[in-house]
Amino acid sequence: MTAVSRPGDPVITPALVAEHGLTPDEYERLINMLGRTPTFTELGVVSALWSEHCSYKHSRPVLKTLPTTAPWVLQGPGENAGVISIGDGLAVAFKIESHNHPSAVEPYQGAATGVGGILRDVFTMGARPIAMLNSLRFGSLDTPRVRYLVGGVVKGIGDYGNCMGVPTVAGDVMFDAAYEGNPLVNAMCVGILREDELIRAKAEGVGNTIMAVGARTGRDGIHGASFASEDLSHENDAKRPRVQVGDPFTEKLLLEATLELIASGDCVAIQDMGAAGLTSSSAEMAERGDVGIVIDTSKVPARETGMTPYEILLSESQERMLVVVKKGREQTVRDILTKWDLHAAVIGEVIAEPVYRVVEGDRVVAEFPGTRLVTDCPQYHPEARESEAIIALRARDVHAIAERPEEADPFWTLQQLLSSPTIASKRWIYRQYDSTVRTNTVIGPGGGDAAVLRIRGTTKALAVKTDCNGRYVYLDPRVGGQIAVAEAARNVACVGARPRAVTNCLNFGNPKRPDIFFQFREAVGGMGDACRALDTPVTGGNVSLYNESPLGAVYPTPTIGMVGVIDNVAHITRLRFTEVGDAIVLLGEPTNELGASEYLSWIHGVVAGAPPACNLTQERALIDALLESIAAGHVRSAHDCSEGGLAVALAECAMADTDAMMGAEVNLTPWAALPLRALLFGEAQGRVVISTANADAVIAVAKRFGVPATRIGTVQPATSGLCITIGTRTVSAPLAPLADAFHEAIPRAMRRAPAETVSSAVAAGATN
Repeated sequence: MTAVSRPGDPVITPALVAEHGLTPDEYERLINMLGRTPTFTELGVVSALWSEHCSYKHSRPVLKTLPTTAPWVLQGPGENAGVISIGDGLAVAFKIESHNHPSAVEPYQGAATGVGGILRDVFTMGARPIAMLNSLRFGSLDTPRVRYLVGGVVKGIGDYGNCMGVPTVAGDVMFDAAYEGNPLVNAMCVGILREDELIRAKAEGVGNTIMAVGARTGRDGIHGASFASEDLSHENDAKRPRVQVGDPFTEKLLLEATLELIASGDCVAIQDMGAAGLTSSSAEMAERGDVGIVIDTSKVPARETGMTPYEILLSESQERMLVVVKKGREQTVRDILTKWDLHAAVIGEVIAEPVYRVVEGDRVVAEFPGTRLVTDCPQYHPEARESEAIIALRARDVHAIAERPEEADPFWTLQQLLSSPTIASKRWIYRQYDSTVRTNTVIGPGGGDAAVLRIRGTTKALAVKTDCNGRYVYLDPRVGGQIAVAEAARNVACVGARPRAVTNCLNFGNPKRPDIFFQFREAVGGMGDACRALDTPVTGGNVSLYNESPLGAVYPTPTIGMVGVIDNVAHITRLRFTEVGDAIVLLGEPTNELGASEYLSWIHGVVAGAPPACNLTQERALIDALLESIAAGHVRSAHDCSEGGLAVALAECAMADTDAMMGAEVNLTPWAALPLRALLFGEAQGRVVISTANADAVIAVAKRFGVPATRIGTVQPATSGLCITIGTRTVSAPLAPLADAFHEAIPRAMRRAPAETVSSAVAAGATN
C-alpha cells in the first residue's frame, strides 16, 4: 500500500519542514527511508519521534556509557520504568521525568500532568504507585514571576498527587538566578509489584488486537514533544495549547483498571500515551517486538469532532493507554474498563507485514518500512569543548574574597545561610502535599535525609530521595556528576538504607553548543563513575535538553533519583537530635574547600572556585561504616553535610523540628588551623553528623572501614542553644532566631506580594 495525502492537507514545503523541527538533512533522510515525499501525517509523525524529547538523538551515545546491570535489576533502560528486585518475590518500579517547558508557560497544568505521566509510567509496569517525589529549580523568590511559578507548580503537584491518593514524600528544591527564565520540574514515582506481575511494553503476537483505553483523545498537547525540544523564548506563552490538561480522577480509575487488566492475563503489553501520544506508544511497542502494526485513527475515541489523523496521532491528551490484547479477549478488556467507567476501543492489530501503517478508514495516511521509524532516527556526536569562562571561574581563588564586616560573628553568617531558600525549610511547599495517605510513610518530608516507606507484610522498607547541585556541575561537570550520585546515596544511607539503584533526569541547555555538550558528556561520565563505585546501576530516566531562555542556559542539572532498601524497619534513622547527653560524632573531615558553596553564592553573590573534591572510594567506605553502625543499634540520628556545610548541618539537627528542638555543645578545635568559614560553611563531601549513646562503638566501626570519625560534642537541652568552640574561641546562639530564619524564609518570600494573575506574571516574565 502507498500512503496518500488527505484532502486539505498542506503541501510539503521547506518552510513546513522547518516548522516541524526537521533539518534539511533529516528531511532528506526521511525521503530516503520512504522512497518518496512524505504525507503531511507522516511529516508530523517523524517530527515527534525524531524530536530530541523522544529520540535522544544527541544524548543516546553518551547514555550508553552508564552502568545499567546488576543481579537485582529486572528491567533497565528502554521501558516505561526501571525495576529492581528487593527480595521475597517483591520488586520496585521507579522512574523520573521532566515537565520543564510546560511548567514554564502553564505551571499548574504543566506540573500536574508531569505527575500524571510519571504515575502511568510506573503502573504500566504492573506496579502500584506508593510514593511521589519531585525535584524543582526556580529563580529568585524576589521575582514576582518566580513566585507565581512556585505557587502554580506546587499546587499542581499537590492537587494531582492528593487526588490520586499517592503520597508525595520527598524531593529537593533549589533557587538560583540560573533558573530564572527556565524552571525545572522533575517528577519521580515509585511503585511496588510482585516479580511475576511485571509486564513490558512489547507488542507481539500476529493477529493480536491493539486497543486504546482510558480517556478520549482531544486536541490538547499537540506537538508537546517538539515543544520540549526547543529553547524557551518570550513567545512561548502562545504555546499554551501544547500543554496538556490533566484529570487525576480519571487517572485514578485508569490506574485501578490497568492493574486489574494486567492481573487478568488478557493483555500482552501496555504503554502510556505520553510524549507524542499515540505515535510514540504504538511505534515504540512495535519496535520492541520487531513486528508490524496497523492503526486506524477513525476508530480512536475522540472528544472533539473533525479531528484529523495528524491531530489524533500527535495529541498528548492525558490519562490514555495503548494495550496489545490477546485476540478474542477484547470483550473482557471492555468489561474491565467499563467497570471503571472508562473507554476501550479496538483501533488496530499486530500484523506479519513489516510495516508501521496508519489508516483513516480505507485510506492509508502514513506508512513506514519495518521498525525504521524508530531505528533510523538520526544520532549526533556534537563537538564538546569547555567554556573558557567557566575554566576561569573554577580557577578563581575564592579564599581571597574579603569577608563582610558582619561575618565577625559566625552566627550572623549561619543565620543568613539558614534563610537562603535553597537551604531553608521547604515546609511551606510540602505541607501542600499529602505525605501520609495509604499510611506507609514512616519518614516523610523534613524528617530525615530521605523518605522511608514500609513495605506491608514484610520487615522491609524503601528509602527514596532526589538530589543534585547544579552549581557544582556548572563549575566542574565531572565532579558535579559524581557528587549528585554520592550525595543521594549518603541521603538514603543516613536513614538506614543500602543504596541500590538510580533513575536520572538530565536537565541541560542546547546540546548543539560545544560548551553545553561538554557539560552533558562530562556530567554523565561523573555519574557513571559514582554509580560503578557505589554499585547503584541506572535503570532508566529522562533527558531534557534545550533548557534555555533569552536569559541563558540553566545550570546543568543531572538530577538523581535514588532508591535504597532497608531490610529491617528497626534500623530506620531520622536526622534530628533526640536525647540529651548523646555524643555527637562527625564521620569524615572538614577541609579547606570553599568553592561553589552556598556561602559564596548567598553571602557574597559569587559563583566560582572548584567544587569540593569527591573521593568515591571514601564515599563507599562511609556508607558501609554508617550502615553497619546503624544495624548494630549504635546510631540515634544521622544527617548528611551538604549545602551550607557543617554549621548548617548541626543547626538542622538541632531545630529541624520546632516542636522538639535540642541544643548542642560542639568542639571543632581539631581543625582550628582551617580558615573559619571553610570549617563552618565549606561543603566538603563524605561527611555525616550522627548522635549516639555509644561514640566509642561508632568510632571503632568507622576505623575498621578507614573512615575518619571524631567525637565533636554533646546533645544539650534546647535552652542551651548551639555552642561551638574552636581553639580558644567560643561562639553561641539561642535556637529561636536560627529556627525563625530556617522555617520562615520561604513563607515570608511567598507572602511578599499578592498572587499575580497568569497574564500579569507572564507579561512580567517577558520583560525580565
